[in-house]
Amino acid sequence: MNIVYSGDVLPRRGFFKSWERTRHSREVHWFVECFAEALGVFLYTWAGVGATAAFVVGNILGLENVGSVLGIGFAYAFGILLALGICSATSGGHFNPCVSITQVVFRGFPPLKAARYIVFQILGGYIACLLVYAQWRDMILAAEAALTAAGRLEEVQFTAMGTGGILALYAPPGAHLGLTFVNEFVTDFVLALAIWACLDPTNALVPPQAAPWVISFAYAMAIWGFATPGLAANAARDLGGRFAAMSLYGTKASGGAYAAIAALTSIPATLLAAFTYETMLMDSDRVLPRATLEFLAVHKHHRRQGEEPEAENHSHSDGKSSYTNGSGAGKPHIEALEHTQRV
Repeated sequence: MNIVYSGDVLPRRGFFKSWERTRHSREVHWFVECFAEALGVFLYTWAGVGATAAFVVGNILGLENVGSVLGIGFAYAFGILLALGICSATSGGHFNPCVSITQVVFRGFPPLKAARYIVFQILGGYIACLLVYAQWRDMILAAEAALTAAGRLEEVQFTAMGTGGILALYAPPGAHLGLTFVNEFVTDFVLALAIWACLDPTNALVPPQAAPWVISFAYAMAIWGFATPGLAANAARDLGGRFAAMSLYGTKASGGAYAAIAALTSIPATLLAAFTYETMLMDSDRVLPRATLEFLAVHKHHRRQGEEPEAENHSHSDGKSSYTNGSGAGKPHIEALEHTQRV
């Protein structure tokens, strides 16, 4: 494989070239990765919450053709596509606390790095929700005024159909929390299976370039089919939105007992899904398809801090290949996945 670096065809100039060297230092790069995680969560939360604002406000004010559950599903799907396309090459694209935690358990992802990721993921969701509120503020206030005039504000404000439900997630009024938990757990389990299948380097039917689409529309499917009974699917979006709602409305926006289900259920569901995939569906004797090998090679040859390794592909007598850097130190393919863990 011929290695051509971006800097060879699109040289950086002045400040950007200097900053790029600084950015890859150990002291700074952790923040760049965390920024990418926050930005990724921001993008899909901003897209999905914006569509939710249109749906809620449109229903309250009686505006025709303004928002729908279909539109919310597509908004989250395309927001996830944006997040993965823009940010995943920098951070690995977790964008979800349960993904970071599961990577620690099953892939040896550094626990401290995962903790930093989770903090920034929640921060990204929080900022996105506050910005959506600012962008929709006039119409949200008009909707609240309409509910007040109808004597229904206190009844519906902190439900999925109220203005508080634009930012935070709430169970339907009168919902059985046990069944709400089941809905959340099963849906999160299926979503995690889809993610883990996309991370399987031997999955020829889902090459790396297709993985963002599969994951995005898995989330859209979950919203279309299971959001109404109560679904969070991502603790960063849930906690970010809940903190934003509490910043604006106070503790009455906290969500009560449902808040724990929304924030925590995805963790055991994702761990179980990863365990299921690893034990029942993963097979180390499968061959990696060409698309995956090319994808891993791109990440393996990413030079840092001015290093320019002369990578070699060594073929063994048994027909297998291993990759080493110029010093001869072996580096397994799977290490390249450090920056390809998607949410």
